[in-house]
Amino acid sequence: MVKVTDLYLIGIDGGGTRTRGVLVRGERILSRAETGSTRLGVVGYGEATERLLNIIEELCDKANIAPADVAATTIGLAGVWLEYEGKRFEHLLRMVGRERQISLQYLNITSDAAIALEGALEGSPGIVLIVGTGTIAIAKCPDGTIVRCGGWGIEIDDEGSGAWIGKEGLAAVARALDGRGPQTMLVQKMAELFPMFHPDEPRSLVAAFYEREFDYQTLAPLVQECAEAGDPVASAIIQRAVEHLLLMIRVIREKYFQDVSTVVVSFLGGIAEADTVLTRQLKAGLATINGAVFRQPAGGALDGAIALGKQLFQQQQHAASDGEGETD
Repeated sequence: MVKVTDLYLIGIDGGGTRTRGVLVRGERILSRAETGSTRLGVVGYGEATERLLNIIEELCDKANIAPADVAATTIGLAGVWLEYEGKRFEHLLRMVGRERQISLQYLNITSDAAIALEGALEGSPGIVLIVGTGTIAIAKCPDGTIVRCGGWGIEIDDEGSGAWIGKEGLAAVARALDGRGPQTMLVQKMAELFPMFHPDEPRSLVAAFYEREFDYQTLAPLVQECAEAGDPVASAIIQRAVEHLLLMIRVIREKYFQDVSTVVVSFLGGIAEADTVLTRQLKAGLATINGAVFRQPAGGALDGAIALGKQLFQQQQHAASDGEGETD
């Protein structure tokens, strides 16, 4: 049987803003690559497929190997959760790959949350809160069951996410321009950063938004910056975000970890991993959740994708061995 340390493995984290990939052999990283969003609900199946095949080709070219040499590829995609969604996309990826003469061996399409959970907890029970463009709390229960809370997408919910924070900040600016809400530092900060927006011409805010000078998630760091500077409006947005995020952790704790005294909680995602006012308040807020203990994640989403790739290869090898034994 082939040793896991000899395998070429690809792990891909397909997020709502960017997609990162890594190719490893054993513990050694041979190549890295990055592209834009592959979230199916944002770019569609066709564009996501092309971007993922491109990143697989780039990883292999950099490592001077062929895609067929890769034993297993695990892709975690934002917006994929149900098993049939992953299978449907796997079929499409293989079909388009064949047309481009990209041969893929074992392939696993799952959610970006699932690979993050595996990377952060290394298979142990606990809760992982992921806060990036979107947000979700995902957990591995003591009995091995995987559960989730949130993760509905900004179109439906995603309270506390980067996109939600930015959207709330944008709404606060509109209310301030109208006089319907308190003045906020966000107005001047946005005027400094985005040339199309002029506070003395309030409707220029709409033009700047539709011309893509900014979007919801790009405003999230600005809201945090203003909160750090003591702006009451921005501070209130961050406080509400923290309340929403802590609620997801609390719900999972109370529903699925009733029989344990402590539950490990880790944070992942571009917003949650940075040292910001939001993460500091989140860590402080964990004290209000019975038995919740913060722990730095053991690894990230790409680590989880590689770990799941190893597991997939070993499962397939064992299944093949069992099949040979039955034939004999």
